[in-house]
Amino acid sequence: MNHMRTFMLMAAMAALFMGLGYMLGGAGGAAIALAIAAAMNLFAYWNSDKMVLRMHKAQEVPAGHPLHAIVAPLAARAGLPMPRVYIVDEAQPNAFATGRNPENAAVAATTGLMAILTRDELAAVMAHELAHVKNRDTLVMTVTATLAGAISMLGNFALFFGDRENRNPLFAIAAMIVAPIAAALVQMAISRGREYGADAMGAEISGNPQALASALAKLQRGASIPNHVAEANPAAASLYIMGQGAGGVRDNLFSTHPAAENRIAALARMAPGSPPRAMAARPISPRAESPRPSALGVGARRNPWQ
Repeated sequence: MNHMRTFMLMAAMAALFMGLGYMLGGAGGAAIALAIAAAMNLFAYWNSDKMVLRMHKAQEVPAGHPLHAIVAPLAARAGLPMPRVYIVDEAQPNAFATGRNPENAAVAATTGLMAILTRDELAAVMAHELAHVKNRDTLVMTVTATLAGAISMLGNFALFFGDRENRNPLFAIAAMIVAPIAAALVQMAISRGREYGADAMGAEISGNPQALASALAKLQRGASIPNHVAEANPAAASLYIMGQGAGGVRDNLFSTHPAAENRIAALARMAPGSPPRAMAARPISPRAESPRPSALGVGARRNPWQ
């Protein structure tokens, strides 16, 4: 269902681009805008792992590190090649995945994340990131960004190169303002949908939806901690498992992440016998019963790095 929704949203954005491009500059103008946007985003896609990791000053951990030991069995369980594993020295609890495909993927966790989660909760969060890798969400978001960028370029073309004497003023306003905003809203909706999909698959990979729900509750409380990388580079916030200010019970139309309570409630429905409201109201113990045994076992210390 989530894949179908993503496909329909991307199809809507493609239709918006084609219609706007044809009305502004015919097939040629639309093709030029798409080519420029595709070139820019393909460069970012091909080099995304290097740029993102350098931006965060991430440090790769060796095979013997505890975080590496957590990710390895999860990757095997997901049927993925072992990704590179990184730690980011950042107080805000968060995690992200990057890389153009499973063979070139990397996953990272902040020191703030590792300090507050149990071993099972940390495993569930890393399983969420591996789900992004398995679902090829980096590719999906790159295609989406290409279309959104092309629509914005067409809006700029309408502003600077349009036929000022013959064009309809209302259409010009729509081309310059409404179409790029609509594209951005669709882009954010696709991003929110991919987060729900990664939550569901991450819960399956780890075998513990309750641990992921508990982790999300803790991450929501930690979202107010300053994130220096996200403050300097706002686009980086879309990478994380938890967005800035992702609270409340409604998904924000202008947010790349769903509301944390909605995500927790969705995970509650994956755990038989757990009422959604009770699960969303407070962090769930990672010792609670789950439909599949945890990939890494239970009963870990509060801080697995001590």
